Amino acid sequence: MSARRVLLPPAISAETPMAEGRVHDFRGETMGTTWSARVVLGADAPWLQQGLQQQLDAVVAEMSHWEPDSDLGRFNRSGAGTWHTLPEAFFTVLAYAMNVSRLSGGACDPCAGELVNLWGFGPARRYNEPGFEPPSGQQVAYARERLAMREVELDRPRRRAFQPGGIQLDLSAVAKGYGVDALALWLEGQGIHHYLVEVGGELRGAGFKPDGQPWWVSLEAPAAGVADIAVALHGLAVATSGDYRRYFMRDERRFAHTIDTRTGAPIANNVASVTVVHEQAMAADAWSTALTVLGAQAGLALAEQQGLAARFLLREGDVLREAMSSRFRQMLDDE
Repeated sequence: MSARRVLLPPAISAETPMAEGRVHDFRGETMGTTWSARVVLGADAPWLQQGLQQQLDAVVAEMSHWEPDSDLGRFNRSGAGTWHTLPEAFFTVLAYAMNVSRLSGGACDPCAGELVNLWGFGPARRYNEPGFEPPSGQQVAYARERLAMREVELDRPRRRAFQPGGIQLDLSAVAKGYGVDALALWLEGQGIHHYLVEVGGELRGAGFKPDGQPWWVSLEAPAAGVADIAVALHGLAVATSGDYRRYFMRDERRFAHTIDTRTGAPIANNVASVTVVHEQAMAADAWSTALTVLGAQAGLALAEQQGLAARFLLREGDVLREAMSSRFRQMLDDE
């Protein structure tokens, strides 16, 4: 294995570097984490700070399961048998997440918020708070039964969603990625084409830095000693899902925040992390979670079927083994 590996974009944009510009940094807080933007500009533009923050505030107002007054919060509390017209962004994200759930055999279901909450990874009764205890097998079985019996239907022409009663949506596996895309699209709308935007570690880049270099970022890894891969985020986004971000330990077992909705419990495979590189951060975010749940064999098979660029890091004793989809290998340029 070479000491340095790089992942290159499949195409180079026609945009030329702004040699006379300089990189301006903006940052803030959102979705319980931080965001940042590095933007190449020819002059100061302090107004960008507010505009970028507003894009993410809008995502929170629509899709946060932490904010009771969000559109998602109101949907979760709504009565059985009711239809709800959703904001365009909310509907887009929900529809995409449900499609990924369908394609992955329910590995990552945005309708499984009740299970997420039971395991302490929701807004209340948190896993890291005093007195928390994991749910009983009976509680998990009951939540799975409720989920199996009730279905959220989508009316695409009218942009509506049906609440069958008791369904708790949780878009945390895709909303951050959508937030990254929202920042990128807003900047493009302002005529800005050279930038690197990030929300909670999910990134998307376009164009070049003033020196003509793309936005180089190193792939996130759960442990030291993992071979470094630098990605040229030029028209690309990257997201990583892993069992090392949020978890709790019981009887020497790791309970990660990623829930396998097919079993109703946190993932119990040897996947330490999955990184997906894609043109959209929303897609990279959703697929990295789904592939993490599926595990190496089924996850790699689905990545091949969907043409996804994915890298798995698998725990084997005290070491990590790397596995890649063919699309990821094609983009990899070993030096």
